[in-house]
Amino acid sequence: MYCHLVLFLQSEDGDIIACVDIYKQPAFDHPALKNHTIQMQPSFIPSTETPNGERENSRPVVSQLWKKRGSCPKGTIPIRRIRRRELLRTNGRKSPEHLKGTKKIATQDRFMHLNNTKGSILYPTPENRSTAILLTYGYNYVGASGEINVWNPHVERLPEFTTAQIWLKSGAVNNFESVEAGWTVDGYKKTGCFDLTCYGFVQTSTEIALGGAVEPGSSSFQQQYVLPINIFMDPTTTNWWLVFHNIAVGYWPGSLFSLLKHSATSVEWGGQVYSVNVRKTPHTKTAMGSGYDAEELYGFACFIGQPRILDYSKSYKYPTFVAVWKDEYNCYSAVNYKAGNANDEATFFFGGPGQSYRCP
Repeated sequence: MYCHLVLFLQSEDGDIIACVDIYKQPAFDHPALKNHTIQMQPSFIPSTETPNGERENSRPVVSQLWKKRGSCPKGTIPIRRIRRRELLRTNGRKSPEHLKGTKKIATQDRFMHLNNTKGSILYPTPENRSTAILLTYGYNYVGASGEINVWNPHVERLPEFTTAQIWLKSGAVNNFESVEAGWTVDGYKKTGCFDLTCYGFVQTSTEIALGGAVEPGSSSFQQQYVLPINIFMDPTTTNWWLVFHNIAVGYWPGSLFSLLKHSATSVEWGGQVYSVNVRKTPHTKTAMGSGYDAEELYGFACFIGQPRILDYSKSYKYPTFVAVWKDEYNCYSAVNYKAGNANDEATFFFGGPGQSYRCP
């Protein structure tokens, strides 16, 4: 994998970053990408406006630790070396997400008054996972974005992990495709992977090492930091691009998808904990978000601000219909909170400590 190195960089947290020839990256070990032509930049990047019409991010954004030690030259991409303990833990893959055949009802949250619909939707519950999300469904979504608040929550033991992210999905309960991005701490089907640990994602940026540590994290009573994420399908190539804070990181080639070939049918924003001890007693102590309950709101609870969807109009907008779902409301809560000002937009808060007096 590293036989065409240009440079090694070691981050202060111990990560080793290899600057690898862009044409020798792991993506091209995928048999369907043997003759793939790299799309170096998306044909366009959709603009995201705040509720006040401002285009720039108003909250401070995290950066990657390894960038303090240098950068990768043009024509290469930064790849974080996988540590032995990580390979032993996950083999570079996401644990299978098997969805139960039964479905539960996800109803609109009492804090959410963004449309007149009072109906409910059916949301499948994944095994060994506890989820607290804001979701929208039923349309042809070709993109989604949001500002994901960054924390460093407690993880009880390996191979448990906790994540805050954005999902775009298409397909049925146990047969779906998804593209996902966000942050995870310590950490589907067997085809699911993190970062570049399996083949398929084509990276183009010299500035972002997928899986690399970010700083600073948020803390109570202190400044809140965000990870701005934008995922969208390029209409020219049907590649699904990942953009971090105006940096085009790379893409999932459209040729690898069938269900996501033209659009997604649902978008989710929020958190998820993986453990064999969710929905059991004793419950896992792995936290979601900041570890505080969603009802603690700004400065304590983790949030995703400015959630947006992109449709064929190529204009980001707040989704027409949203619903809140939490698998275990006593363990990990969620609320789409809108302040008293009618012009204010709702902010989605989620999280919790896991095992507690309310979640034994």
